[in-house]
Amino acid sequence: MEKTMNEESEAKGGMWALQQKFDQPMDEEASRLKHMNTETKCSTLLLVRLAFQSLGVVYGDLGTSPLYVFYNTFPKGINDTEDVVGALSLIIYSLTLVPLIKYVFIVCRASDNGQGGTFALYSLLCRHAKISTIPNQHRTDEKLTTYIYTPTHENSFPEKTKKWLEAHALKKNALLVLVLVGTCMVIGDGILTPAISVLSASSGIKVTHPGMDNDFIVVVAVFILIGLFCLQHHGPDKVGWLFAPIVLLWFILIGGIGIYNILKHDKTVLRAFSPLHIYWYFKRRGKDGWTSLGGIMLSITGTEALFADLAHYPLSAIQIAFTTVVFPCLLLAYCGQAAYLMKNKEQVFDAFYHSIPEAVYWPMFVIATLSAIVASQASISATFSIINQACALGCFPRVKVVHTSRKFLGQIYIPDINWALMILCILVTTGFKNQTQIGNAYGTAVVIVMLVTTFLMILIMLLVWHCNWFLVFIMTFLSLIVECTYFSAVLIKIDQGAWVPLAIAAVFLLIMYVWHYGTVKRYEFEMQNKISMGWILNLGPSLGLVRVPGIGLVYTELASGVPRIFSHFITNLPAIHTVVVFVCVKSLPVYSVPEDERFLVKRIGPKNYHIFRCVARYGYKDQKKDDEFEKKLIDSIFLFVKLESLMDGSSDSDEYSLYEQDVSGLSDKNTFSSVVDILISDDDTVSETGTETASSHGGGGREEIEFLTRCRDAGVVHILGNTVVKARRDSGCYKKICIDYLYAFLRKICRENSVIFNVPHESLLNVGQVFFV
Repeated sequence: MEKTMNEESEAKGGMWALQQKFDQPMDEEASRLKHMNTETKCSTLLLVRLAFQSLGVVYGDLGTSPLYVFYNTFPKGINDTEDVVGALSLIIYSLTLVPLIKYVFIVCRASDNGQGGTFALYSLLCRHAKISTIPNQHRTDEKLTTYIYTPTHENSFPEKTKKWLEAHALKKNALLVLVLVGTCMVIGDGILTPAISVLSASSGIKVTHPGMDNDFIVVVAVFILIGLFCLQHHGPDKVGWLFAPIVLLWFILIGGIGIYNILKHDKTVLRAFSPLHIYWYFKRRGKDGWTSLGGIMLSITGTEALFADLAHYPLSAIQIAFTTVVFPCLLLAYCGQAAYLMKNKEQVFDAFYHSIPEAVYWPMFVIATLSAIVASQASISATFSIINQACALGCFPRVKVVHTSRKFLGQIYIPDINWALMILCILVTTGFKNQTQIGNAYGTAVVIVMLVTTFLMILIMLLVWHCNWFLVFIMTFLSLIVECTYFSAVLIKIDQGAWVPLAIAAVFLLIMYVWHYGTVKRYEFEMQNKISMGWILNLGPSLGLVRVPGIGLVYTELASGVPRIFSHFITNLPAIHTVVVFVCVKSLPVYSVPEDERFLVKRIGPKNYHIFRCVARYGYKDQKKDDEFEKKLIDSIFLFVKLESLMDGSSDSDEYSLYEQDVSGLSDKNTFSSVVDILISDDDTVSETGTETASSHGGGGREEIEFLTRCRDAGVVHILGNTVVKARRDSGCYKKICIDYLYAFLRKICRENSVIFNVPHESLLNVGQVFFV
């Protein structure tokens, strides 16, 4: 597509050169905004405190696995106690290979500036290769502080891989589908984790009351789930201070009870640390041993939630928490349950509760229930986070996102998704009514997410880390052996509950792909039908219209060129505001854009046209709904004009852009830099310095500032396109169904752009138009 645009630009000749002069990319503007942040090192005491806090947010899901692993591994009971040792050996090495080695020490290092999850890996790849299916990336984006990437060497294997990936749209689409599949499985995880955790915790009541009907346990679990989802709007920040102590107490108790059971029942279970018992386990059990891997798999569930919830803690804190608390306590808990089952193999159902000493049973039941709620909270928060990322990158319909914490950017609440998760979670719980089938479904979702992460890590290791291809092969080979083995085991149980995450993923995948497909087609239409700069210049300073006092903010998805909506507007209503600003709200593949790098401003055409372009840049974690968006945008234009007057007075160049001039023409670079820093950091200083400088160089800047002030006081109008996207008549059946029905339906039920940008209703002007794509 870029090649086609270059060919068209050469064909346009002089008119294109004119357009390039008056509407150029914002390279220099972007470089002026960039500032350097230094990462502060944590003290030892702070690191320990953060490691403690991470227990409640990151490890709740993984920590509650002992509630249901042995139950799901032996759903038909235990025939030979040696099978318990074999299963324990599998659990030990699964925990060692996947959560410990692969995730905590390898995958977590691939986070996007501390942000984890499938989309974080995808955004990291998008910065290192041109694989985004929406071609709105520009070199000015690379000058952001948070836009961190490492270039590859020419003719190296990573460079060849990059070119191979960028060569065809099919490969880009295949990678996107892979990411969407992983995302959909994380959403399924957000449904299944609360269901199995809360149901398993509630089943402790039945251990002391064997005659109790299972339906009563299900009702208790449903009430807990309803309460959990109803409290989501408060956000984890309100009760987050309770999470870490609860989970720490949980780990200490399960570790202590594990030691008690090992010493009391059977110390010989520790021979399970020998991997030979895995071989003997499969030799004895055959196909039953293979299918039991679906239950073993549950011992590492929560690993993906661990990766998705990285946002608020340093990697070193997470590693300390896992290696000193989580890993040893989990090993002790599983060894303790195995020791108990060696003497009480008939009590494999609810083995966790049966193995608890009677003196601490009820306190342990309360802590188990609270830990299950914390685990559910972690998976729900991870689901909110990944859907928010998908929305920002154009892969999910616009939904209401509420930021529940001013302290932590990543703590959000999405009402529509919350209630959808609650309904689906209740349906799963009441539909299956037992841990076995929910466990089969849960295992399927988790192992598919792990496989997606492995495939993405291949590209991360090559394009981002520049690893030797042999190391990449070894890591991939070992990961796939483990994960494909588990995957084959859970696929056997498709008819026993494993179909649930596949069905959920299919629905969400359809929604996400259709929305992205429609978004791409809409963007391509706007790119192909944008208005040339020459057309604007031929209209003259008045644009051939009545210029009404005020500022008109014309919203567009284009970061360059004049959008079609503008010509459509002035053709039907021959009047426009005295100041026109083309506003492009652009989402970038970065986790956040610093506030002082948010806006890029550029003048379009000569000064007497009073036309500007403003690109508002956001990362996938940033909050777009800002009550002061309009004020900040207009302030950035004022600042641009003041700095422009400063540059015009310091150079003889007659360019119409602020930073197109050669800064070396100034007598003192340091003076200019210090003035710019002062202007950006202090609004009051901006007014004084800008006005004085403008007046000292002819007053042009001061006059325009006064003009802009009058226009702002006259009123600001937000002009948004209310577009209807339709497939062309010659389109195929597939495209017509996607665009005319599915995409149209999603656009009707999603939130309007005016709501997302917090545009006042009385200042909103919608311009209707039809796009035939």
